[in-house]
Amino acid sequence: MSRRALTLLIAGFLVLALGVIGAFRPVPYVVLSPGPTENTIGEVDKKPVISIKGRQTYPTSGALNLVTVAYQGGPAAQIDLLTALRGWLDPTVAVVPQETIFAPGRDAEEVEEENVVEMSNSQDSATAAALTELKIPYSVGVGVLSTEKGKPADGKVQKDDEITAVDGKPTKDSDAVQQAVKAHKPGESVVLGIVRGGKKLDVTLQTVAGPKGQTIVGLTMGPKFKFPFDVDINVGDVGGPSAGLMFSLGILDKLTPGELTGGKKIAGTGTIQPTGEVGAIGGIAQKMIGAKDSGATVFLTPPGNCAEALNAVPDGLRLVRADTLHQAVLALDALRTGKGEVPSCEAG
Repeated sequence: MSRRALTLLIAGFLVLALGVIGAFRPVPYVVLSPGPTENTIGEVDKKPVISIKGRQTYPTSGALNLVTVAYQGGPAAQIDLLTALRGWLDPTVAVVPQETIFAPGRDAEEVEEENVVEMSNSQDSATAAALTELKIPYSVGVGVLSTEKGKPADGKVQKDDEITAVDGKPTKDSDAVQQAVKAHKPGESVVLGIVRGGKKLDVTLQTVAGPKGQTIVGLTMGPKFKFPFDVDINVGDVGGPSAGLMFSLGILDKLTPGELTGGKKIAGTGTIQPTGEVGAIGGIAQKMIGAKDSGATVFLTPPGNCAEALNAVPDGLRLVRADTLHQAVLALDALRTGKGEVPSCEAG
């Protein structure tokens, strides 16, 4: 073999070796793919997804499917270049920069914990939205979501405590609590009136200065809903806030006579506010594919996702725009009866 041929052979081998090594090097991307779907008026592991106690319920049929997105990758388990390339060539998945899922400094465990909290909040908001739609009254207090380690509230206030007063004055929302605490100078004491396990307690905390000099005690707060009957939602390992709309529809379907779906398989997505507004979500393309694969023919779409959805909707799946829970109910009524308007993304 000539020296030139040998040189070319060695160079070719080195290029191939470097290519193989490079293909298995980790890259900061995440692969998003269609995840499992769950029927909110069906069962998971032989248990109803939505259980209601203390209120009359009615039979349902068809399906109101929530849809999910599965991801592969992350700071602790980065995908390799070859996996990313396969994803770029697969029209059913999306490859996105890692930071779109994992903010700098956050690991997979923190993301999962946040998803669990968001799912819990979403279930409460979904129940509140359904009751608002049905004009069933409920009350809202100030709940403790978490305490900051090392701050005054740590160890003295607990998650799920309800804050009812500050320095003896009743408070109705988180802003009122914050303003009452900020009225103190750092180092002064503040007394929180709380309810824990049905018992009223007064907790005295010494305030400290926050990052911007404001007076704090180290609490994260949110609404604490008190409903007139029990609504329990069981979805297994599903996390995040994007199933809110479908939870609300499932609750409505169980609480009202007749069948909201007309026996059809309906899928959809969207966050939900207690007042019924539907918010945009991520991974719409993968969620529509999951909806189609589950047998759904109608997909309830948040208005903020309509433009993206129109560019990726699978054949045979009808997009129905859902600005609010009320609009979604009216659209399903129109689809079932053939009477009335069905809002579309094209019109949005």
